Amino acid sequence: MSTAAMPAQPVTILALIEQMAARLEAAGLSFSDGFGQGTTNAFDEAAWLVLWQLGLPLDELDEVENKAVAPADQAQLALLFDKRISSRLPAAYLTNEAWLMGVPFYVDERVIIPRSLIAELLDDGSIDPWLSDETQRVLDLCTGNGSLAVLAAMTYPDVTVDAADISPDALAVARINVDKHQLASRITLIESDGLAACRGADNGGYDLILCNPPYVNATSMAALPAEFRAEPDLALAGGIDGMDFVRSLFLNVAAQMNENAVLVLEIGHERANFERAFPHLEPLWFETSAGSDQVMLLTREQLA
Repeated sequence: MSTAAMPAQPVTILALIEQMAARLEAAGLSFSDGFGQGTTNAFDEAAWLVLWQLGLPLDELDEVENKAVAPADQAQLALLFDKRISSRLPAAYLTNEAWLMGVPFYVDERVIIPRSLIAELLDDGSIDPWLSDETQRVLDLCTGNGSLAVLAAMTYPDVTVDAADISPDALAVARINVDKHQLASRITLIESDGLAACRGADNGGYDLILCNPPYVNATSMAALPAEFRAEPDLALAGGIDGMDFVRSLFLNVAAQMNENAVLVLEIGHERANFERAFPHLEPLWFETSAGSDQVMLLTREQLA
């Protein structure tokens, strides 16, 4: 009987994903803690990174799962996962890409990874009943990488969008995404500390303001895992109770809105802090994939 070694079985894409997912789980990485950075489990993240590294479509795993992976590609993937585990950088910073409502966006460490629940509301039409044929001017306040501004412009083809942020670095990333989606003629980027440099009041007021501000309270900030500490504090930290930016916003926002305008505001898990800070307000709460207490709608009349 021959004692020659049998040839090694080829490693398939699916097998490699399962192997890398096991590595991620063993390393104790964070995938889902209520903030979300693109994936919620080790398998999905491993699939994302493997398919990205191999240059394959991220939504076609079923079609390629049995394809063999060359040894050289396996070695490159091992290096990528080594970096993910050792650095604790979110996967989106390694790929420089994040997806929101099926739309790709460039990201790097100058911005938080886009995950706003407001994107769901744009996609499913939940905001539409408060708009009309006369809706023309939208403000995306705290725009970050510009993803909500881009999605709003895509959702409402007849509007123009101001996209404001205090961070010049974030606006540089937003510029990449506005240009990537060929929306420079409809989206204006504004460096602004809150509403300070926004000019809605000079033009009859905004019809719709979208705002996903820094709202994480101090206790939660101190407990964030490494993946989230890699993101800019400026975009996350909302002070002791998470409401510092919102307090400032409410002082001036009505002046930037026309009489029929609405504000769509995301506050994440801070509803209890919001209600303590603003007991007189009774917002409409939207139903989202994260529940019905994270994104609200307020009218100009309520905010005046």
